[in-house]
Amino acid sequence: MTDTRQTRKRRTPRPATQERLRKAALHYIDRYATSAGNLHDVLMRRVARSARLHGTDPRQGRQWAEDIVAEFVDRGLVDDRSYAETRAVSLHRGGASRRKIAMALKSKGVGSADVDAALAALEEGHRNSELAAARNYARRRRFGPWRAADERDARRERDLAAMARAGFSYATALKVIDAPDIDALERDVAGGPD
Repeated sequence: MTDTRQTRKRRTPRPATQERLRKAALHYIDRYATSAGNLHDVLMRRVARSARLHGTDPRQGRQWAEDIVAEFVDRGLVDDRSYAETRAVSLHRGGASRRKIAMALKSKGVGSADVDAALAALEEGHRNSELAAARNYARRRRFGPWRAADERDARRERDLAAMARAGFSYATALKVIDAPDIDALERDVAGGPD
């Protein structure tokens, strides 16, 4: 008995047309939150594949992709500002620093004004947003007060270096790594007295 996965040939994608690109864009935004720049990149990958496999005109495909993205932005189906704010909150909860959040948003094609607005919205929602993100990162990686007491001193420099690579300032990393316990760190994040 043969495995049907091995005998089945992979289907060649059909040539890109304006209607197929529009359907692909609708399908994409239905499944994923996205920015206008990222949606354009997704469509352009389809255009490039179609040009490579079927010899279609990449300039015509680029124009279609730009028209579709502009239409979606005009209709409010794609909104860079709300995407940036939502993604920033999600990354912040996961322990991403402001620098990492900004880089992630810019890599998805979000403009500087929208990135700045998303970071400002983070600051409004949290008194010590950078310290809160550093706490989340340390908790996830089991650094500082989440590390076993007998390992903290031996791993301190490595933990600080990891925090720096994650985009946190030295002062923020020190507060988290050198926190005497989890409760003291939580008080610092909340902005309360020690």
